Amino acid sequence: MTGADTADRVVGYAVEDGFATLTLDSPHNRNAISSALVTQLLEGFDRAAADPAVRGVVLTHTGNTFCAGADLKEAVDADPAAAADIRTQWMVRVLRTILELPKPVVARVEGNVRAGGMGLLAACDIAVAGRTSSFALTEARLGLAPFVISLTLLPKLTGRAAGRYFLTGEKFDADTAERIGLITVAADDPAAATADLLTELRQGSPQGLAESKRLTTAALLAEFDRSADELAERSGRFFGTPEVIEGMTAFLQRRPPRWAEPAASPGRSTETRSAE
Repeated sequence: MTGADTADRVVGYAVEDGFATLTLDSPHNRNAISSALVTQLLEGFDRAAADPAVRGVVLTHTGNTFCAGADLKEAVDADPAAAADIRTQWMVRVLRTILELPKPVVARVEGNVRAGGMGLLAACDIAVAGRTSSFALTEARLGLAPFVISLTLLPKLTGRAAGRYFLTGEKFDADTAERIGLITVAADDPAAATADLLTELRQGSPQGLAESKRLTTAALLAEFDRSADELAERSGRFFGTPEVIEGMTAFLQRRPPRWAEPAASPGRSTETRSAE
């Protein structure tokens, strides 16, 4: 790898003790899903799949955010509608790659997870998060919905939790994420907890791990075959609409979108605020 190549890297790759670690390393934009990140992430998974010395993959990050979802600045700077088609196809491909990889993928999170990052997390076979991590599905606040990532999220979350967090966009903590099925373990020391899980995974044979994973991902992949194209098309249709443009612009300008009402003060009803 040349110096120029190194400077352009936004996904690190390293192998140690039989596991490849893919590190999302674009902290300047909170590891947002960009063309470079997707390309390098897919290359890393392909590399790990082809290496017989690699027993599994750890997906982690630098900075205080695992992944913030789509790179909104890149989307706004481009033609939003055209960019949306490309981005949804990226997401379908990345999620399917994780599910189809014949090796376990373990996520290690020590920070924030938002929007599309939630789909990445849910696609992993095992997920460990530090207790200070936070999670949110913010799409509805941008005029969107978690279309494609619902394919990995809905099978993992309880129905009530999906209804709440898909709609409200509110943040929740690691203990809640463990309780509702988004993550496997909420840990005080996520690195140590991940190391313990890797020790257990090393007891499995490559064939045993691959076939066991196929059992756990079969239903998800069947739903991808049924619904991914339709969900991607629905997602693409919403980008470029007035509400989404307003939602993205408001986010980048750090202001509430036009439709967001101020929160009610304790003890004051919505009717009172409306009357005022």
